[in-house]
Amino acid sequence: MVKTIKVALAGAGAFGIKHLDGIRNIDGIEVVSLVGRRLEPTREVAAKYGIAHVTTELADSLARPEVDAVILCTPTQMHAAQAIACMKAGKHVQVEIPLADSLADAQGVLDMQRRSGLVAMCGHTRRFNPSHQWVHKKVKAGEFHIQQMDVQTYFFRRTNMNALGQPRSWTDHLLWHHAAHTVDLFAYQAGAPIVKANAIQGPVHPALGIAMDMSIQLKAANGAICTLSLSFNNDGPLGTFFRYIGDTGTYIARYDDLFNGKEEKIDVSKVDVSMNGIELQDREFFAAIREGREPNASVAQVLPCYQVLHELERQLAG
Repeated sequence: MVKTIKVALAGAGAFGIKHLDGIRNIDGIEVVSLVGRRLEPTREVAAKYGIAHVTTELADSLARPEVDAVILCTPTQMHAAQAIACMKAGKHVQVEIPLADSLADAQGVLDMQRRSGLVAMCGHTRRFNPSHQWVHKKVKAGEFHIQQMDVQTYFFRRTNMNALGQPRSWTDHLLWHHAAHTVDLFAYQAGAPIVKANAIQGPVHPALGIAMDMSIQLKAANGAICTLSLSFNNDGPLGTFFRYIGDTGTYIARYDDLFNGKEEKIDVSKVDVSMNGIELQDREFFAAIREGREPNASVAQVLPCYQVLHELERQLAG
């Protein structure tokens, strides 16, 4: 019988709950500890999901010998230090996107992973969404070559609220959080490293201290290009929409759904064992632990994304 992997999850907010819902569908996994910023709301989530241990301190969970692995859904600014703390405690770790909000911190996580030999993975969910997996398989089979990706990441977020409409304890960021999805996905899907990157941004919000609009251009070594538009000012439709323009077709991905250029839906239900990208991401994390291998979206694989973000940040500051 396969040993149950026992997991601590830190961050009982909107995204933490998505992971808890996904893990419910995965055999041999038990969430044994839940970490939240405030005790009472965290206890409510723990009760709903049958999690015995509740705390407001990650260190409490890391001290528990039964914990094998940790999933971090905490504020961006905490990701790198917490990921390093998990590995120092001997725990495998999956940290939600972004890995860090600086290249130096991202490199620090990779250095710790190499010293520890533990599984360290970042939640670059787009690698796992069935829609993007379908395109990736066509590229790998030589049936489709990307010439251009056109991506829109649009939200209406002029106040500091999360996906559940609750106040955040931290400030989101178009570059280090939302652009990270597309920068990584473009290189992954093109099958070539990014060799050129440009960015411009709109005015900085007086209260939030971040740019609310941004435009990014990317070019891969094989000639493929990407144009990414990001906004917190867009009053619908909300989300991220990917248009793949290639030599043998055009495809439009909206999260886990895929359409051709004529807006005809493509059945991606048989691409993987689930249609839930977060669940598939978690399945990869646990499979890598069981099999003692590097996961897709390992810290090592996604570091080039953060090198590009670092360069773009330098441009924007100039």
